[in-house]
Amino acid sequence: MTVDEMLSNGTDKMEKAVNALKKEFGQIRTGRANPLILDKVVVDYYGVPTPLRQMSQVGVQDGQTLVITPYDKSIIKEIEKAMIKAELGITPNSDGVVIRLTFPPLTEDRRKEICKDVKKAAEDAKVAIRNIRRDMTDELKKIEKADNLPEDAVKDNQDKIQKITDKYVKIIDDHAAEKEKEVMTV
Repeated sequence: MTVDEMLSNGTDKMEKAVNALKKEFGQIRTGRANPLILDKVVVDYYGVPTPLRQMSQVGVQDGQTLVITPYDKSIIKEIEKAMIKAELGITPNSDGVVIRLTFPPLTEDRRKEICKDVKKAAEDAKVAIRNIRRDMTDELKKIEKADNLPEDAVKDNQDKIQKITDKYVKIIDDHAAEKEKEVMTV
């Protein structure tokens, strides 16, 4: 492996860590209707576990209500059971044609709890980034021994690794701050 390949691989892994954090943030309830909260709902559709979003259209009616319109109206009861089983914290309401999820406003205490969860998720992502940095540094040492790299080249590459790490840590901090702001906004 070359130094450039090592840097590229490390950057890709860090990008994946940030994307995983974004996905996790998308599933955190903020008191506003967000279709991403339904990503973990899997419906038993004629014996086959099927993600809800593949078998229905999901729309935001107003800032507080999600409307789920199944393509097959005969499975509304199954969808409701799957939503309850997924423990979304919201009871589905059905009129036989569509299912509505109304998100109640969050209390101040609940908002603070959610912010703690956001900070923990961000810290976990930063730990992942630092582990990737450690792996990159270890790989650089192997390359240094194999290729007899000059000391200044090793130092330059260590600086590159640190700059990449700092960049992704800042991205995580920015996403966390944005999510906390979203949660705390009434």
